[in-house]
Amino acid sequence: MQALLGTGYVAEARAWRDWLLRAAAGDPARLQIMYGLDGTRRLPEYTLDWLPGHQGAAPVRVGNAAAGQFQLDVWGEVLDGLHLSRQAGIATTTDGWDIQRALLDFLEDNWQQPDNGLWEVRGPRRHFVHSKVMAWAGFDRAITAVEQCGLDGPADRWRSTRDAIHADVCAHGYDPGRNTFTQYYGSTGLDAALLLLPRVGFLPYDDPRIAGTVDAVAADLCQDGFLLRYRPEHEGVDGLPGSEGAFLACTFWLVEALHGIGRTSEATDLFERLLTLRNDVGMLAEEYDPATGRHLGNTPQAFSLVGLVNAARRLGGSTVKTYDSPHHQRLHTGADKP
Repeated sequence: MQALLGTGYVAEARAWRDWLLRAAAGDPARLQIMYGLDGTRRLPEYTLDWLPGHQGAAPVRVGNAAAGQFQLDVWGEVLDGLHLSRQAGIATTTDGWDIQRALLDFLEDNWQQPDNGLWEVRGPRRHFVHSKVMAWAGFDRAITAVEQCGLDGPADRWRSTRDAIHADVCAHGYDPGRNTFTQYYGSTGLDAALLLLPRVGFLPYDDPRIAGTVDAVAADLCQDGFLLRYRPEHEGVDGLPGSEGAFLACTFWLVEALHGIGRTSEATDLFERLLTLRNDVGMLAEEYDPATGRHLGNTPQAFSLVGLVNAARRLGGSTVKTYDSPHHQRLHTGADKP
């Protein structure tokens, strides 16, 4: 939504918004992290043991069991995406706002639950920091909808919940000794998704905790100049064997984060290096192996290309409409292993 609106594709953004509302409609407790292109909810996963994968990679799977996971951040992502469309002038429908209020009702009762997180981990559910922050963002956007767009809702109650989430994350998801947020509560591990905290407005880029997090993530997760999602082997968080390549969307997030904390020259150098990875028609895969110079995983990958578009817009000074927050001026917002 951010990439489409920020580059003038308003009709496509409106069509995506309408698709999203159709897919998300129904029981808010049954919101999924993914759907079929036609809105199909049932995406069973099974293994084809008889079929060799690329260069012997295994297992070969059809479908994706992550469709049935509980990923708390998705509720916030939906609410944030619909907020972006609203801020860009795409009118909110009565049914659309009803859906959002139902999602908020679910979040009020469930934001304290552990989840599988953005990266669809198959290990135990945990209190992932990014997930909590996106729950925070959902309430923050709803408050803005009431206060600035005149929509109906219990803004005072939502404000209380939003502030409780913020305090909870800062108390349990931040390591003051290392001056960095962590992957989940009580963890010593890091996560590239922590780079999104300032982008969704949880804290401003000039907060020392954000600069510390950017430094820590870059130091711990960089591999030959590109960023991993997290360390799969650390604390058994992943639940899957094997290693993986650098995740290109995350590296574009690092470009934005470096720019946000004032290290624009580093951000530009990294962005230009990322551009050299594109193939002859400008496409990118999901991951990249710096050792062999090969693309890995799903290709072409929209996640990577959206990262490219938004990083380019950030470096070029282009933004979707900004808006005020009670805390500070907030900038706009914007897998499984292969």
